[in-house]
Amino acid sequence: MHPLRRLACSRWSFLLNIRFNTSSSHMTIMPAWVIDRYGSNSVLRYTKNAAFPIINYPNEVIIQVHAAGLNPIDVSMRGGYGAASMAMKRDPLNVKQSGSEFPLILGRDVSGVIMECGLDVAPVYFKEGDEVWAAIPPWKQGSLAEFVVLSANEVSKKPKCLSHTEAAAIPYVAATAWSALVNTGGLTMDNCAKKRILILGGSGGVRTFSIQMLKAWGAHVTVTCSQNAERLVRGLGADHVVDYTAGPVEGPLRALEKFDLVLDNVGGATESWALGLLKPWCGAKYVTLVTPFLQNTDRLGVADGMLQTGVTVAAKALKHLTKGVHYRWGMFAPNGLALDDISEMVDAGKICAVVEAEFSFSQVPQAMLKVEKGHARGKTVVTVP
Repeated sequence: MHPLRRLACSRWSFLLNIRFNTSSSHMTIMPAWVIDRYGSNSVLRYTKNAAFPIINYPNEVIIQVHAAGLNPIDVSMRGGYGAASMAMKRDPLNVKQSGSEFPLILGRDVSGVIMECGLDVAPVYFKEGDEVWAAIPPWKQGSLAEFVVLSANEVSKKPKCLSHTEAAAIPYVAATAWSALVNTGGLTMDNCAKKRILILGGSGGVRTFSIQMLKAWGAHVTVTCSQNAERLVRGLGADHVVDYTAGPVEGPLRALEKFDLVLDNVGGATESWALGLLKPWCGAKYVTLVTPFLQNTDRLGVADGMLQTGVTVAAKALKHLTKGVHYRWGMFAPNGLALDDISEMVDAGKICAVVEAEFSFSQVPQAMLKVEKGHARGKTVVTVP
């Protein structure tokens, strides 16, 4: 769809907003799971009196949540990870008091139905009653609530073939994988054919999505995972699997033909050898999703943390560029247009939702504990009545 599709304003959107605002003006509170401070799972609190989201900008929409997907970042944010960076994003002029983000609603994936549209959201693209999905930026209130407000640029029509529960398993990991592989890695549907891709850590949400998208684009995909996840990743299309529970994977991987791109979901000591698996002087890229950016800003403050981050990534990029490979950091970026393309791929049968566990809205603490345990074989989804 055209990039300006969500920015058009029309007489019809004005009339629709009058009707929507009239119908929802009595709503001031809603049920939600919130946290009032950072900490362990015990800080989660259910309330029927969470503030109802309102449209502050004309390109926003209010979505009635039918299902919410949980991700490891929700567990990290519950503990305060990235709090300094998120505070800067929410309040760039630093006019609010510390702790103004509370009560904070977690949940980065949403699938639901549009309840209300801002004045600049043309009904030809979104209107009341449309089934949509979205990846919610970490600095915004999340989907563990009855309603959520988002920019229309972050929202996309939900794939027709998926239920809301299935759809809530995809957006955040899809946006993260798209940012890493397309925006950072330079891969596209047109240039991906026959490229050799290595995914380190292959059974979590980002990895299971990446395997499917890359295979749909014609790439050869090698994955490292545990033995009990091999059947899953092969079922998703992986061409070659290396079992990390059988011993260090460095040796078996070095015996293979070199790769055009490595997507690292493991981090740590992996960097010391993984870049040696790339084809030198061929534009090959190493993209890691494990970066110290948020840790640096939490530890050093925003200004010093960003400076330290810039120095670190520049030094690493320069070091490896002299060896003929490119070192990059991949990060989540909200992208409604990417979700448009992904929705078409899902409806075409090229990508499926991988839901490992489903919980009711009353079981949010149990769902968070499930994500916290790690070793996921797909996504954990909460249904919202």
